[in-house]
Amino acid sequence: MEPIHNITLLFVDDEPLILRSLIRALRDEPYEVLTANSGEEGLALLEERPIDVVISDKMMPNMSGIEFLGEVAERYPDTLRIMLTAFTDLDGLIHAINQGKVWGYLQKPFEIDSIKLTIEQALQTKMLIAERNMLRSSLARYKSEYRTGFHRFVGDSIAMQTVYRAIEKAGPSRANVFITGPSGTGKELAAEAIHHSSERSNKPFICLNCAAIPKDLMESEIFGHIKGAFSGAIANRDGAASEADGGTLFLDELGEMDIALQAKILRFVQTGTFQKVGSAKTEKVDVRFVCATNRDPYQAIAENHLREDLYYRLNVISIDLPPLHDRGRDVLLLAQHFLQRFSELENKIFVGFSDRAEQLILQFDWPGNVRQLENFVHSIVVMSDGPLIDYDVVQAHLPGDTPAPLVTKTELNPKAADIPPIGQDSTSIQKESKNVAPLAEVERVAIEQALLLCDDNVVKAASLLEVSPSTLYRKIQQWSEATS
Repeated sequence: MEPIHNITLLFVDDEPLILRSLIRALRDEPYEVLTANSGEEGLALLEERPIDVVISDKMMPNMSGIEFLGEVAERYPDTLRIMLTAFTDLDGLIHAINQGKVWGYLQKPFEIDSIKLTIEQALQTKMLIAERNMLRSSLARYKSEYRTGFHRFVGDSIAMQTVYRAIEKAGPSRANVFITGPSGTGKELAAEAIHHSSERSNKPFICLNCAAIPKDLMESEIFGHIKGAFSGAIANRDGAASEADGGTLFLDELGEMDIALQAKILRFVQTGTFQKVGSAKTEKVDVRFVCATNRDPYQAIAENHLREDLYYRLNVISIDLPPLHDRGRDVLLLAQHFLQRFSELENKIFVGFSDRAEQLILQFDWPGNVRQLENFVHSIVVMSDGPLIDYDVVQAHLPGDTPAPLVTKTELNPKAADIPPIGQDSTSIQKESKNVAPLAEVERVAIEQALLLCDDNVVKAASLLEVSPSTLYRKIQQWSEATS
C-alpha cells in the first residue's frame, strides 16, 4: 500500500519504554506521532487537536484501554481505535470490537512490521469510510432533490428531473422565461409552476393563448380598450396586461401572434408600459413574462412568425419540455394518475392496467403527448366497465396502427397462410371441395383475410368488415380456446 501522508497517530501506554520503542519504529514513516501515559492524558490531547488513529494499551491504571477507547468512540467517532494487548484471552476485546469501540488490535510482544501494516490498513479503512460517507451524503442530497412529481406535473424520469430543477431555479428570479416543447407536453403547467415558485405567487397568473384569439381582437385582449375604440367596444375594458399587474403574464403559442403586434409587445416587455386600444394614455404595470411556443423558435424567426428581437428579450431563461415518448415509464405513472382522476369523475371503479396493457401503452409513440394520453384514458374510463383494463381495451382505443398486434394470422390458424387474398379467383378452391363450406368457416376466412390486409390491426379489420372490434376479439378468443 502507498503511505498516507498528513496523518496524526496517538499512542497511549503507561509504560514509557513501549512508547519510546513505538516512536523509534515509526520515525521514518510520514506520520506525526504523539504519546500519552494514560487515558486521561490521551483524551486531553484529543480535545486539543484532531487525531486520525489512536493505539492504546489494554491494561492501564485508573482508566483501562477499553474504557478509554470507548470514550474516544463516543466523542470522536471518526478517529480509528486500535488496542494493544498482551493477553491471549480476547473475549472482552472482541466484545469491544463488536460494540464499535475498537477497530482492531495488536498483541504484545508486537513486531514493527505488523504495527506498520495495521496502521496502514486502519488508514485505508478511514479513507474508505470517508468516501462512503461522502457518497451517502451525495446520495441523500440527490434523493432530496429527486421528485416523483412537481406542482401539477407527474413523472420521475431523468428528463423531468431536469425540468423540475430548471423551474425551481427560474421561479424565484425576476427573469423572463421562454418555454418550448411539442403540443401537449405541459407548457402551461410549467408556466404555472414558475409563477407559483416565485414571489409573485399570491398575485394573478394570466394566460393568453395567442393561437385561439382572432387577430383583430388580440391587441385588445392584451392591452384592453376604451369605450368606442372600435365597433362593439361599448365600455372600457382592462386587458391581460392590467390584470396581470404584480403577477405573471403567460403568452402561449407566441409564434401565432401577428408579427405587427409583436412590435408593441416588445415595447411592453422593454418598458412595462402600454396604451389601451383607442387611448392616448400610457399605463405602467409590473409584469413578469413567461412565453411558450411549439415551434422551433429559430425556424419561426426565419419564417417571419416571430420577431428575433422579441425572442431574445423574452428568452432569458429557456426551458424545453420533452415529448412523452422520451420520458420512459412516466407514461405509466401518468396513465395511472389519469385513471384515478377520471374514475372519481365518472363514479366508476378501476384498479389499473394489466401487464400486457402497460406494455402496449409504453410502446405507443403518443404523438399528442400527455394531452393525448389524458384523453385516451378518459375515453377508456367512459367506455369500459373495469375494474382491470386489459390489452384488448387499450388496443381498441389506441388510434391508428398499434405497435403490437393482439395475435398474428399464423397464431389464429397455421393454415391461414394458404388462404388467397381478397379479390383472387377462388374457383380452384371450390373445385377441390365437393361440399359447401360451413358458415362459421367462411366467417373465419373472411376475418383472417381482413386481419391480414390490416397487418393484424383488429380495429381496422373490424372497420373493413363493418362490425365492432369487440366482435372480432370475441371470435379470436373463441378460436384460441378451441385450439388450446
